[in-house]
Amino acid sequence: MRLGVGIVGIVLIAAIIWDAFEALVLPRRVTRRLRPTRWFYRSTWGVWSAIARRLRQGGRRETYLSFYGPLSLFLLLAMWAASLIIGFGMLHWASGSSLVVQGAGATFWDDLYMSGTTFFTLGLGDVVPRRSLARVLTVVEGGVGFGFLAVVIGYLPVLYQAFARREVSITLLDARAGSPPSAGELLRRNGRDTQALAQLLHEWERWSAEILESHLSYPVLGYFRSQHDNQSWLAALTAILDSCALVIVAIEGACARQAQLTFAIARHAAVDLAQVLGAPPGASVGDRLPPAAYARLRSRLGEDGVILAGGAAAEARFAALRRMYEPYVTALAARLLMPLPEWDASAAGDNWRTSAWERRVTNGGALGERDVHDDA
Repeated sequence: MRLGVGIVGIVLIAAIIWDAFEALVLPRRVTRRLRPTRWFYRSTWGVWSAIARRLRQGGRRETYLSFYGPLSLFLLLAMWAASLIIGFGMLHWASGSSLVVQGAGATFWDDLYMSGTTFFTLGLGDVVPRRSLARVLTVVEGGVGFGFLAVVIGYLPVLYQAFARREVSITLLDARAGSPPSAGELLRRNGRDTQALAQLLHEWERWSAEILESHLSYPVLGYFRSQHDNQSWLAALTAILDSCALVIVAIEGACARQAQLTFAIARHAAVDLAQVLGAPPGASVGDRLPPAAYARLRSRLGEDGVILAGGAAAEARFAALRRMYEPYVTALAARLLMPLPEWDASAAGDNWRTSAWERRVTNGGALGERDVHDDA
């Protein structure tokens, strides 16, 4: 009996340490399916998103969803720590509970208590190991606990730095493509300045590469939501893909080469992130740009000097490019509950033009204490 418990404890400890190594230290995507971290996020996000779908769309729902990313991170760390404590407690029990305790002989709960105080390096001294094997286990667990806490302390700044870098570019897109961003608004605001458009697409080529690298290494970043409810990394990525597709096929005299490079890396990011976040592409839920909407988009862009090429060949290639990425971003949107941006330029506004106070004054409402807390 004790031998079997000891073997289970060793397997549990090895599995958690390896899982933490893959999630926190290993700088590449892990394809293995049987992982505690994968199970944790699949199960907890399933419950969290199911509750979110019952909430009315709006600020409160977005606030609720924004809690998941940071909270899941701390819950995952707690799960790892609890699993390691239980695993070492099982090893102490399997070795005969060789502990010096007050009163009666040591029980399994004393083994767990000894494991917990050792893992967190408390060193209380009320329960101490009595035999050589128990002392070896205590030293090993103390080292594991110390190393675990050190890795976690170093991990959090790296994670939030990657999040901050991602959000800077998304915030800058507000004045360039509106909020939520749209391909039509991005192209309209650039007008005929193809040099500025090429520079913008070059910057987003690098942004797409950075988000691909950081979110493959730390998939939890995919659940971190932006500061504003009408912005998200997925909406920004989709708007850039939409813009590149238009430039490549339909815009006469534009910077097609840079658009092709940006489209390639942005599409790569969408496909890989869909795989990592468990969002397989499925059947299309509807045309994001039906013919009537495309005609309106052409008309609006033409008024600002952006001419979209027509013809059956251009439209066929445009549709082929859209099929390369739309199933993946649509699947990600359904998985993460992040709405995709519209193509129509008229759908975009500007966050910098308004504030919560101005909107409430316009609507005739008074700014009360509850409003301040809602915006905090």
